[in-house]
Amino acid sequence: MIKNIHVLNFKSLKDIQYSPKNLNLLMGLNGMGKSSFIQSLLLLRQNKDTKLSRFFLNGPYTEIGKGKDAMYQDNQGDTIFFQCDMEEGAESLSLRCELKYQPESNALDSNCSWSVDELNKYSLFNNNFQYLEADRSAPAADYKTSYIDVVEHKQVGTQGEYAVHYLNKYGNEKIANPLLFHPQAKSDILLHQIDAWLGEISPGVKLNITEIQGTDKVLLDYQFSKGTQFSNRFRPKNVGFGISYVLPVIVALLKANRDEVIIIENPESHIHPHGQVELGKLISLAAATGAQIFVETHSDHIVNGVRVAVKEKLIEKEMVRIAYFDKITTESEQYSKVEIIRIDENGELSDYPRDFMDEWTNQLLKLI
Repeated sequence: MIKNIHVLNFKSLKDIQYSPKNLNLLMGLNGMGKSSFIQSLLLLRQNKDTKLSRFFLNGPYTEIGKGKDAMYQDNQGDTIFFQCDMEEGAESLSLRCELKYQPESNALDSNCSWSVDELNKYSLFNNNFQYLEADRSAPAADYKTSYIDVVEHKQVGTQGEYAVHYLNKYGNEKIANPLLFHPQAKSDILLHQIDAWLGEISPGVKLNITEIQGTDKVLLDYQFSKGTQFSNRFRPKNVGFGISYVLPVIVALLKANRDEVIIIENPESHIHPHGQVELGKLISLAAATGAQIFVETHSDHIVNGVRVAVKEKLIEKEMVRIAYFDKITTESEQYSKVEIIRIDENGELSDYPRDFMDEWTNQLLKLI
């Protein structure tokens, strides 16, 4: 589990320290530093196998560009610094990495305090990790497979592109933690749990997955309940985007393991407000299993789903933290700051910063 993160001179993050909990909601207006914070973790992961003297800014998880894109714009030094303190079981590690500013290079000279053997003990660096970016795979006629990603590494892909293959491979297995069971699910196997949780977004939905023999493709279609019967089968392209966008999110959450690090950007995309609230509940339940989840979101409904989960004691309040990103602007510089917002046992928030969950009220006042 990540216990503390310290970032210096990376993009808008002049000097940020954050101590994560199990569930971390990253919020704030666009361009305030949320994505940069996530990128700092992704950069560390994608550089774990590189030589310690070079640190690559572009890779499978994130692409920063060149040194001039990575460096804090008003820097007064020549070093980008990352520190990540981690604990898992009896093991602990304080990872430190200094990068030398080279404006035109996409691989910076570095001094990093780790070995690959050390890093592989921690979820940020091993298979006990999942990242879903905001730009997820759209509905498709068929879906590709990947033995390495799905079978060897238990991943659904950074865009969720292997979620259907994951369900084809493991859909008939029981999900590990009873905390995640949906009360209306037909059974505790993964596919039935997926159907039940998807039913909160689109009632009565049922998934069907077929492997195309002799190819590296699988097919997905949807049916909808009609009393005791089901409708005809519909291709994903003929069903709303919301189901396809949220499917890998639900898969990632239902397969969550203790200490797993899960990073999800904008889980609310294309989802009705009711579905967003229920998704906030599922995110809370996954964090309550002991996983560590970072969610970048602009959705008040996701937040309210988490608040209700705390009030209903589905997750302990001490396991939840909201990190609200804003910017400080002076005559000489502009940089991100993070304000910590806590949730009490009644679901109440400790603070309501400017522009945080107030747009409904702002617009309502204009209508009065």
